[in-house]
Amino acid sequence: MLALVISSDSATGLRIAELAEPQAASNEALVSVHATSLNRGELRLLTIRPNGWIPGQDIVGVVERAAANGSGPAVGARVAALVDQAGWAERVAVSTDRLAVLPDDVSFVSAATLPVAGTTALRTLRHGGDLAGQQVLITGASGAVGRFQIQIARQQGGCVIAVAASRHGEDLRRLGAEQVVESIELAGGPFSLITESVGGESLAHAIERVAPGGTIVMFGSSSGELTPVGFRQFVPGHEGARLETFAYYTSGSGIGADIASLLALVAAGRLETRVALTVRWTDIAQALDALRQRSFSGKAVLTMTG
Repeated sequence: MLALVISSDSATGLRIAELAEPQAASNEALVSVHATSLNRGELRLLTIRPNGWIPGQDIVGVVERAAANGSGPAVGARVAALVDQAGWAERVAVSTDRLAVLPDDVSFVSAATLPVAGTTALRTLRHGGDLAGQQVLITGASGAVGRFQIQIARQQGGCVIAVAASRHGEDLRRLGAEQVVESIELAGGPFSLITESVGGESLAHAIERVAPGGTIVMFGSSSGELTPVGFRQFVPGHEGARLETFAYYTSGSGIGADIASLLALVAAGRLETRVALTVRWTDIAQALDALRQRSFSGKAVLTMTG
């Protein structure tokens, strides 16, 4: 089969290679990949993984061979999954507890936006417990995760304040943000839940705005800046507040079930996906450049077939 692998000899850092077919364990289905999407974290992985490593976490496609133990969907089922690696390939072996069947009216391209970004949004918001009537602050809100967070938090009854550039204001208010501010210093508060993906000064200002007993969930640091954190930032005024970190790969089981719940929301018209760019996987350099330059809001999707 063909796959995109890391190659230090290539101008893009990637090359298409002919590799052996994946060997599926008894609890894994073999999936023929139709589309995948890019995640910002993969930009870093491209710089630290060795030659020959296959990137790719979001996959959608068709079950080519069902799991030998009888679990999971049957041959021919349209599925979405989140894998740790190897998604940028023609075929992938996937544990069936990470698979979800696509509803008939959800396209491969739309579904490809969900596994990493959607489950991150869903699971970071769970750190806040019952959001009904709660004040929720979302930084980096114009990104794929932030857009999903706004919609899900609003559906759960939260009052959402989004931090994003003013050009995104109308769009994010349409998704459910009560207010959109360009800087976290303008956000007001206090907030029961803050999802923080910027780091540096943004995280410092988030601590100033968390309610007593509230929660700040860090799931990224797009600024690349460090934040000095000390006891006196929390006391007085923010007693009992928690500062937590989130990474999907340590966030527990049930990934497939969460993807299925997100797909159901998309099928019901209650969750909007945003595909900003669609290119063939052989043209990945174009998508990577756009992602590095932050030239779009939403997701870049790579199509593998058709």
